[in-house]
Amino acid sequence: MFRAKSTLEQWRILQAVVDHGGYAQAATALNKSQSSLNHAVAKLQHQLGVELLEVRGRKAYLTPRGEVLLRRSRYITQSVMELEQLAGNLERGWEPSLTIAREIIYPMDKLITAINAFLPNGRGTRVSVIDSVLNGTHELVEENKVDIALCGGNPPKGHLAQPLCVVELILVCHPSNPLAAELKIQDDKFLAQHLQIVIRDTAAKTNKDIGWLKAEQRWTVSNFHEAKAILCSGSGFCWLPKELVEKELASGDLVRLYLTGSESRKIPINLVVPSRDDQGPAGEALELLILAQHGISCQRQ
Repeated sequence: MFRAKSTLEQWRILQAVVDHGGYAQAATALNKSQSSLNHAVAKLQHQLGVELLEVRGRKAYLTPRGEVLLRRSRYITQSVMELEQLAGNLERGWEPSLTIAREIIYPMDKLITAINAFLPNGRGTRVSVIDSVLNGTHELVEENKVDIALCGGNPPKGHLAQPLCVVELILVCHPSNPLAAELKIQDDKFLAQHLQIVIRDTAAKTNKDIGWLKAEQRWTVSNFHEAKAILCSGSGFCWLPKELVEKELASGDLVRLYLTGSESRKIPINLVVPSRDDQGPAGEALELLILAQHGISCQRQ
């Protein structure tokens, strides 16, 4: 029977020495003595028969072999951490709370219907909905801050996604806006001369906004409802979800603009579960109810 020569703790110590740039810094970060870290790494090298680190001056550097082994060790320690998290989730059972990231173009009525269907059997689970935009939704997924994400556009890299629907954005303005007199806008340079309303990206690490961004005059707001209120006051133009402005278009409070080559924009919406291993029965139940809103049935074992 195979018996490991090394321990996870030894590999974690080696990772810390490399990540923090030396034994002294790693000892501070791990709240351990420097001598215990030296001993652990020395023992690991002896057990494996491979030199992992070499010290030059006051800093420890990986050897070529150490670099290969350290890279593989990260996968192992990460897997063990995820395994322990999974065991904890199974022990806890039904989740006390769930957080959903909703790209703001996703139809809110469908999400409300799914949450209402979840409520009778929800066992008191609290549900929080975070309205997010563009990379903000992806950021919440990548940082594992939500249980379910309704993402617009391409799903975050490395995550599986279930397509749900497609949202159509159309170009609109107030009837008093000079743009409304144009039967068809032939050149986007003409649009650039007018005030544009755009939606702010909610990501902390990016500075992109939703919409065509060539207009010299631009007002940035947090959501489509604020954008619609500005448009109805007579100012600016904006790309808005078609479903959101159907009443205003029918009443004549807003008018649709037609841009040659880009009369509308269609954005796919995908459902993403950031970590299946972390998903509990409550999250699974709510996910299935959201899928059902789009006629998607999914059998789970």
